[in-house]
Amino acid sequence: MLASLPAVWLWLMAAAATVVVCSALGKWIPDRRFRTWFPVILVVCGAGMVAYGQLTAGHELGQMLVLYSFTLIGLTIGLFPTRKLMTTYAEEINRGVKRERYDYPRSHIVFLVFVVVAMAFAAFVLTQ
Repeated sequence: MLASLPAVWLWLMAAAATVVVCSALGKWIPDRRFRTWFPVILVVCGAGMVAYGQLTAGHELGQMLVLYSFTLIGLTIGLFPTRKLMTTYAEEINRGVKRERYDYPRSHIVFLVFVVVAMAFAAFVLTQ
């Protein structure tokens, strides 16, 4: 259903999802290097995911773009409870404080995994 939209709209949806996740994580992790390299890495990995899905798994371009968009939005929603902790850790790292471990609450990790998997499942359902 969603994958049957014109490709232009799917590319715009993927670009909007990329902008949303980069903006959110750029605000939550105040580091200039992260803000510079994260979008580049995200786009390269997303292009690789789309190409891999088309070449080996036989999925259409529309299906892969919807999956990319939905999982990025799921990542943003899933990281929302951890935003203050990520900001604190990033500020400590910028000041030169080194910890042996950066602990995240297990509930935040479970929530992140659940939301990303749910969004990927929703993308799968909406593209069939």
